[in-house]
Amino acid sequence: MMQVQPLADLLDGFGVPAAGSIASAVVFVVAFVLVYALGKAIVLPIVDRSLKSRDLDTHARRPLKKVVSIGVVFVAISVAFGMAEYGNFLQSLATIAAAATLAIGFAMQDVIKNFVAGVFIYTDKPFRIGDWIEWDGNSGVVEDISLRVSRVRTFDNELLTVPNSNLTDGVIKNPVAKEQLRLKFMFGIGYDDDIDKATEIILEEARNHPEIMDDPEPSVRLVELGDSSVGLQSRIWIKDPNRADFVKTRAEYVKTVKERFDAEDINIPYPNRTIGGGLEMTGLDGVVEPADD
Repeated sequence: MMQVQPLADLLDGFGVPAAGSIASAVVFVVAFVLVYALGKAIVLPIVDRSLKSRDLDTHARRPLKKVVSIGVVFVAISVAFGMAEYGNFLQSLATIAAAATLAIGFAMQDVIKNFVAGVFIYTDKPFRIGDWIEWDGNSGVVEDISLRVSRVRTFDNELLTVPNSNLTDGVIKNPVAKEQLRLKFMFGIGYDDDIDKATEIILEEARNHPEIMDDPEPSVRLVELGDSSVGLQSRIWIKDPNRADFVKTRAEYVKTVKERFDAEDINIPYPNRTIGGGLEMTGLDGVVEPADD
């Protein structure tokens, strides 16, 4: 690669003023362009293939490739400084950069925390764009994932911009992470009703619904003997779930079971509550009794 001193001697031989400074600048530019071009031509394709082999989505690869591109630029500048013999300047710049990095690090702890959390989201893939997730009492569909924040559309059509650290510090529920989703619903029947008959109705309506899977097959368990009802828990599976399908399927299924219960005279009792206690009256000394006529 081009060196400063031979180029400076060549320029000085042509009588070019400030030959040393010009030679350093030329070497800097040439070194930067060569290293940057090699990085773009070799490093970035390798990184891209590596990310694809990890089955990362396009939206996840884009910011990581941007980070690598910034790293290539930094390496190119460092090599160019060294080739141009800007050693003292580079040392001073490194000292200033270290101090600035320390100060910025303290000032941007939350940003850095969210950035690191974003990297974990890309690599661990707890959710993807289009997934329905639940966290800290919130829920919605993921619309975008960046290195600092994720954007989630709630089911009230509100767009939430969520710092990534909020999604990695707690527990995230991703009901649609798999191809199947199990739903549970409790049906309460009266103590005088036929449990076997109610169970058969619940299973029949599950088998008759087109969105409920036959394998795994629906099931019913007696799980509760309440104050006023017997609890029969239905467990069903749906395929390729999203929240809209899940809510619609469950509502239709529960409605058909309720209609069959009504037709077969199976009651769904109201909860009974017994209120106990006493009544105490004070301050009656001043009450005047009516006089006898």
